[in-house]
Amino acid sequence: MKFKRLYRMLAFTVFLLSIVVGCVRNAREPGTLEVWAHAGQDAERITLQEQVNRFNAAHNEVTVTLTFLPEGSYNAQVQAAAISRDLPDVLEFDGPFIYNYVWQQNLRPIDDLISSAVRLDLLPSILTQGTYNDRLYSVGTFDSALGIYGRRSILESAGIRIPQGNADAWTAEEFNRALAALAENDPDRQVLDLKLNYSGEWFTYAFMPLLYSAGGATIDRTNYQTASGVMDSPESVAAMEQVQSWMQNGYVDPNVDDAAFTTGRVALSWVGHWVYPSYAEAFGDDLVVLPLPNLGNGSKTAQGSWNWGITQRSQNPQAAMAFLEFLLQQDEVIAMSNANGAVPATQSAIAQSPLYREGGALRLFSSQLLNNKTIPRPQTPGYPVITSAFQEAFNNIRNGLEVQQALERAATEIDLDIRDNEGYPNVSQNP
Repeated sequence: MKFKRLYRMLAFTVFLLSIVVGCVRNAREPGTLEVWAHAGQDAERITLQEQVNRFNAAHNEVTVTLTFLPEGSYNAQVQAAAISRDLPDVLEFDGPFIYNYVWQQNLRPIDDLISSAVRLDLLPSILTQGTYNDRLYSVGTFDSALGIYGRRSILESAGIRIPQGNADAWTAEEFNRALAALAENDPDRQVLDLKLNYSGEWFTYAFMPLLYSAGGATIDRTNYQTASGVMDSPESVAAMEQVQSWMQNGYVDPNVDDAAFTTGRVALSWVGHWVYPSYAEAFGDDLVVLPLPNLGNGSKTAQGSWNWGITQRSQNPQAAMAFLEFLLQQDEVIAMSNANGAVPATQSAIAQSPLYREGGALRLFSSQLLNNKTIPRPQTPGYPVITSAFQEAFNNIRNGLEVQQALERAATEIDLDIRDNEGYPNVSQNP
């Protein structure tokens, strides 16, 4: 089998980081469960450490040792540890990498370990994200959400209908009319924030749902063997032409200061759950959360975030699952959701969440995840290349390249990667 293109790109970095990883590892002692997590925001780190402390206090037979690794180099350090056969028992990883990790045989399936009660309580989106070739490999304690934030007073004064949920989301025509109406009353006509100041995975996460809403996709999901004719299909092209038209019409604020919405420069902001605290502080009850527009096949949105798996190296997978099920207890899920503002990963926790339960300010987000209105990342080891190609296409489209040409280039890049990896053939995964 040809060596993976992703490995070729990371080879030198992995070599260097393998030295770093080796320095942070300690010799494994009996009864010790090694856990790696990303060093995210302070509140997340503090909460996770407190959860580990509570687990250790309640379990005499096993002790969890927690190591935080820098988020920016996290995947490279995991790859380095995998090459040196030095992975921990339990590993946290971001959504874009799960299927590649499984394909590399770094993770073990957990179908035989997770209890039916815990599994039934998980959101459908969490189970979808963690499944590869009909086996479950990961679980998460929270999920993400995407929508459009708006100002009720501004929308009403412009005579714009306010959707109540995905079922009555704006059509493409309505959304375009809304942008035009808002621009009429705006001095610079820039009324929409697409978070163009973000980078990387954001562009796939934020705009891939539009392709599916229009009837397109990023790759043929029946066998994950081609993007040509799918990524660059008429439906996908039409979706991205909509996005390009918003920029070409001057409706989009570049948002270089990341304050376009909170300072009142724009009326609409296309972004996720994580901005809610600052947006609510700025506008209070005038803030509304709206679904993405319906481009013909229903309003779709994004899903996926950091999740947990058990490595093939673990000598005590039962204890590892006991730790993960501890993190998935209702109180622990709520604790993490309170820390990072994300959607709780279990139905029981959502029912107790002031923000996400029925009637909560962010109920739209949890409802989308509960009712399968979300688009999961393609369940293929080639996803890192898919998202990279789409990000490049988005930047080209943003800079005025003809949409068909930009998406054809992306499809060709993805297909080359699939061929380089001989179609990413299935590998056996023994429990």
